Amino acid sequence: MKTTPKHNERVASMTFASVYPHYITKVEKKGRTKEELHQVIEWLTGFDDKKLDNLIDQKVTFETFFNEANLNPNAHLITGVICGYRIEEIETPLTKQVRYLDKLVDELAKGRKMEKILRKPS
Repeated sequence: MKTTPKHNERVASMTFASVYPHYITKVEKKGRTKEELHQVIEWLTGFDDKKLDNLIDQKVTFETFFNEANLNPNAHLITGVICGYRIEEIETPLTKQVRYLDKLVDELAKGRKMEKILRKPS
């Protein structure tokens, strides 16, 4: 399934701060914690709590958010379907990165073990 240019533009212009509260709600409703969410975000992006708070305060777009990120070299191991898109088939790098984050948050909310979410070898 291919994303459209309009979809990609919408993803790029969304602010991380507008989506972040939904991530927290999603994981906490399923018994996970904000700290676990931050651990997942840090694994993917390299952002510690201070940097994450700063980006939220600045209301940066996802484009800026991922431009400043140091993407985990194992991020390519994140596969599957999220929001109707198969991650490994998404061609636009930014949209793929946002879907990586969505997939990790989804896995956290579904109760997957942290070692599996962070793609650590067994």
